[in-house]
Amino acid sequence: MDLFSNRADEIIARSAPLAARMRPRTLDEVVGQEPLLKQGAAFRRVVESGRPVSMLLWGPPGTGKTTLARLIARYADAEFVTLSATSAGVKDVREVLAGARERLATEERKTVLFIDEIHRFSKSQQDALLPGVEDGVIVLIGATTENPYFEVNSPLMSRMTLFRTESLSTEDVAEVVRRALADGERGLGSEALSMSDEVLEFLVNRVGGDARHTLNTLEVAATLATGRESGDIETVDVEEALQRRIVRYDKKGDQHYDVISAFIKSVRGSDVDASLYWLHLMLGAGEDPEFIARRLIVLAAEDIGLADPNALLQATAAGQALAYVGLPEAEFHLTQATIYCALAPKSDSIKRAMGSVKRLIEDGPAPSVPLHLRGTGYRGAEKLGHGVDYEYSHDHDQHVVAQQYFPDGIEPTSIYEPTDQGRESGFKERLAWLDEIFDRKRSS
Repeated sequence: MDLFSNRADEIIARSAPLAARMRPRTLDEVVGQEPLLKQGAAFRRVVESGRPVSMLLWGPPGTGKTTLARLIARYADAEFVTLSATSAGVKDVREVLAGARERLATEERKTVLFIDEIHRFSKSQQDALLPGVEDGVIVLIGATTENPYFEVNSPLMSRMTLFRTESLSTEDVAEVVRRALADGERGLGSEALSMSDEVLEFLVNRVGGDARHTLNTLEVAATLATGRESGDIETVDVEEALQRRIVRYDKKGDQHYDVISAFIKSVRGSDVDASLYWLHLMLGAGEDPEFIARRLIVLAAEDIGLADPNALLQATAAGQALAYVGLPEAEFHLTQATIYCALAPKSDSIKRAMGSVKRLIEDGPAPSVPLHLRGTGYRGAEKLGHGVDYEYSHDHDQHVVAQQYFPDGIEPTSIYEPTDQGRESGFKERLAWLDEIFDRKRSS
């Protein structure tokens, strides 16, 4: 029976996802998390002692919280039990505690209970864990991506030691990829796949320091490369593996999209007469007036923006008037908003700023909020170093103070570039004044 069981375990292990197969088996195999795992660190000493304590692992997804919990159990030769925070109830908690108590009495073996996303446990579920933690029947390892000072009950929090995991650096992520490509036993080494430095850099810059996401992406990209009968994983494979599903809504026909496109482009192009033509063609054809109002509201920010902030007020007011009075009377309000937006000075600086900041986020390293900018409005924040050395703007002349506002590891970058159009020219002048205070230069 044991032979059949072992054979089944081997088959399951081989068919498991790459991220599961490459899970570290020792502390030395763990990539990253140096503050926790360096020689002499408190966390490492606790794990290697084989006498673990109940703890909370707090950090972003894919930073190894589950792996660390499994290693804690392995080093302690303890039974590893998991509960789902989304499906387990108080009854399940009590059953685990009863089983752990029996195991301790009959086998003299501890139980490590791992609860991922423990912040999803209700107060009653968290309270049910307290007896087992207090009397040592279980070693509770809770993992959370949320601030535990907000999400975990104070009585349970006080009985657990808090450790933080951080997003992996790009170098760490690259090492995860290299190991998976080279490992012939658990990874992709037997498939003789390769990845250039350029493709590797492309991948590691887009996974946000998440090892699990990295390996899942790598596995799909490897499958795509193999499907092309190629031994090289290329950028196109990684791009395809990273693709997100595009959500589409039901179409009413080409005319619906063509005419609204003509309307928006006419308003954007400041041709007020063509704008009115397309507007009333749609209204006369029975187009949904709320759809038109929504498109005007979007245009007011996307194509006019801060060149005339009142355009957004006009478009929004037209939408509200439509809700109040309906058609046909609301044709007046939609017409007024269309005329105003068509004649307003145009600026796409908001759209360009959005594109710039999204590229910075997607292509840059995983952000880390500087300690002095982190929230301080809860118990324990000061112990974490939050808010230390923050300078309050209103304590300074002109209510402006130069200090670090960008995330750690990201250089201050020009994102918003105002135009000379309409009222936005005033924003351009103020931004130039602020740049002098912050000692920075615009990219343009």
